[in-house]
This record gives sequence, C-alpha cells and structure tokens, in this order.
Amino acid sequence: MNVYASLLRTGVPAAVGWLIAVALRHGIDLDETAVTGVLTPVATVAYYAVFRFAEEHLSPHFGWLLGYARPPKYEAAPYPLPRVRP
Repeated sequence: MNVYASLLRTGVPAAVGWLIAVALRHGIDLDETAVTGVLTPVATVAYYAVFRFAEEHLSPHFGWLLGYARPPKYEAAPYPLPRVRP
C-alpha cells in the first residue's frame, strides 16, 4: 500500500501542476519551453507544498487533494547503511 500511496502523492501534484501551467499559458504569452521547463515544476511544487502544509497543520483531510489521505509510512531498514566519513 505504501508504494501505491507514494505514487499517487507524486502523480497527482505532477498532473495538477501541468494543468495549472497549461491554464496559465492561455492567459500569458509563453512558449512551450517555458511551460514545460519552468512553469510546470514551479506549479507542481507550489501545489504540493500548499496542500502538504495544510494536511500537516490544518486537517488531515487535505491529503485527499494530494491523491491519498495520508503520507506513506516506511518501516526502518533491517540493516542500516554504514556511515561514510569524509
């Protein structure tokens, strides 16, 4: 279930970010490179940040706007990775 939840919580903001960027493109004179290279990632991160903050600080119900009601929980690895010293 964690994989499904994590995929949804990644895919939904990406799709919404793309839709926001396409909608904004119709109101602003932008070329395709600006939409795919700048506007889509910015809209995606902004959407995720707003609703993740709302989910954490206002109500867990905002998680549905990210595709799944709660963040996935991962179990600790049975064998921790060794520490790398510089």
